[in-house]
Amino acid sequence: MAAHRIAHVAYTGPSIIKEIFYGMTLGLLAGGVWKTHHWNEQRKTKAFYDLLEKGEISVVAEE
Repeated sequence: MAAHRIAHVAYTGPSIIKEIFYGMTLGLLAGGVWKTHHWNEQRKTKAFYDLLEKGEISVVAEE
């Protein structure tokens, strides 16, 4: 009758260290995505103003 002696794992709740690690990882990933987006927007704006300064484009509509 050894089948009656199955060991069950007791649930001890969330691990604080794991929760902190997961939170930091998700925060860093989200921050990296946001920073990459910000750099791309800056690059587009700089390219626009460079072309505007060179006279290759204009913000005045031609008639």
